Amino acid sequence: MTDTTTDTGTGTDTGAERGAGAGPVEGAGPGGGAGGEHEAAEILAAARLCVDPELRRAVDSLPGSMRRVALYHFGWEHVDGTPAAGHPGKAIRPALVLAAVRALGGEPAMAVRAAAAVELVHNFTLLHDDVMDRDTTRRHRPTAWTVFGDADAILAGDALQALAQRLLAEDPHPGASVAAARLAACVVELCAGQHADCALERRGPDEVTLDECLAMAEAKTGALLGCACALGAVYAGAGCEEVEALDGFGREAGLAFQLIDDVIGIWGDPGRTGKSAGADLAARKKSLPVVAALGSGTAAAVELAELYAPGAKGAAGEGELARVAGAVERAGGRDWAQGHAADRMSRAVGQLARAVPDPAAAGGLLALAEFVTRRTY
Repeated sequence: MTDTTTDTGTGTDTGAERGAGAGPVEGAGPGGGAGGEHEAAEILAAARLCVDPELRRAVDSLPGSMRRVALYHFGWEHVDGTPAAGHPGKAIRPALVLAAVRALGGEPAMAVRAAAAVELVHNFTLLHDDVMDRDTTRRHRPTAWTVFGDADAILAGDALQALAQRLLAEDPHPGASVAAARLAACVVELCAGQHADCALERRGPDEVTLDECLAMAEAKTGALLGCACALGAVYAGAGCEEVEALDGFGREAGLAFQLIDDVIGIWGDPGRTGKSAGADLAARKKSLPVVAALGSGTAAAVELAELYAPGAKGAAGEGELARVAGAVERAGGRDWAQGHAADRMSRAVGQLARAVPDPAAAGGLLALAEFVTRRTY
């Protein structure tokens, strides 16, 4: 339903150069470069410090069987239940909640429960996505379903979603009820996006349009990033216009994130991403670079359509996957995805300016948005 990341989110990434990985989004907006990356890293680390205790309290309240799966998924325990020092993800979504509160003059400490709720929903989607996609690796370790089985992973994901709603239901903040309703609507949109994704996979390569795939990606990835920013605005006491503008900012940045994520899913380095290489191509998933390539009208598009034809799925040798990836690139799928990601980031900056016209106040949100689309690892 999301990154599948990454975080997650849906976890993905790439080499440092355009020829070896996805590379940064060019022209994504002001504030990029090493300084922006450093600022984003500090914001993410601070968010993790604030949110992790709330997440741990929530997960520790689960019944033993589901608690074990969740603790493993977050990287806090090994399979045998002993403590682990694994990282539970980058905390992009909770960081967006807290940064949005700060950008609008609110007190981030008052929104920690909301930030944790968003992170719980994100991880609910990751647990379910890994089962549906049959992904075997996340965050450099086996996925939960491969360790505990499908049923336990699905139920643990369900429990995380329930915990998210409980955190907001028990939050005395005056914006909590509005936030809960917004987060619930977002979950419905995430599910609709995942349903659309599964439906698209059952259709032939010539039966899927780029507009359909973009709409699906916005629902699967953009919706939760938009919701995170909107919840921050709600907790800051902002008006409807600011809330919707920040939702739009997160959605556009989220779509840019998904575009780069899809590029990384084809050309990323598993040693740096923590995920298997070429899994999307082996499964013949219709990711955004692939669909753009299929519609390019080039000779490489014809070759790619043959490789994606019914019955071609399952050819997963390194040579075959390299051939598919090469066809996508020659047909322009990679360049289109990177260029469109830059365009979406430009739109995101415009939405952010509507809600937070002061560039200094908006700096944290912009640094986070650029971080997720300028990944070079």
